[in-house]
Amino acid sequence: MLIAFNKPYGVLCQFTDRSTPPRRTLAQFGLPADIYPAGRLDHDSEGLLLLTDDGTLAHRLTDPRHKQRKTYWVQVEGEPRADQLQALRDGVVLNDGPTRPAQVRRLDPAPTLWARDPPVRFRKTVPDAWLELGISEGRNRQVRRMTAAVGLPTLRLVRVAIASYALDDLAPGEWRVLDPR
Repeated sequence: MLIAFNKPYGVLCQFTDRSTPPRRTLAQFGLPADIYPAGRLDHDSEGLLLLTDDGTLAHRLTDPRHKQRKTYWVQVEGEPRADQLQALRDGVVLNDGPTRPAQVRRLDPAPTLWARDPPVRFRKTVPDAWLELGISEGRNRQVRRMTAAVGLPTLRLVRVAIASYALDDLAPGEWRVLDPR
């Protein structure tokens, strides 16, 4: 079984949480039993999370050797310059080494998305922009670290696709069964 889930902001990519007070988890969304996330999305990121009961499929989707492309819509603080976008395309040096080159393009107009709770901070004096960023590796908080490294801090991060699987029209908290082929 393979499931596409639109993970809302503030939800952990696990079914239990032992912290006090407990945080929101996947257990609150009526997902089938015996499935597990194939990969992760940070607590403060949103969008497509794939869940499966097939370990081989999970490995194929998440192991860096398979280079599955993950596509994100990223709201960044600032007005992106050509050299900043090129730096992302060339690969950025992070504290854990250089990244693979990313596919990057400006999204103009900004994508139409659901409202986030809490909303992204808005400052009249600081512009923001939306980028589509595609990467084929999955380091911890990689997209946020890449945009920050080029001087464009991430304000909002939404994963819209993993390989050929897309978020499409799923609302936050909704899920659907996919064909794993």
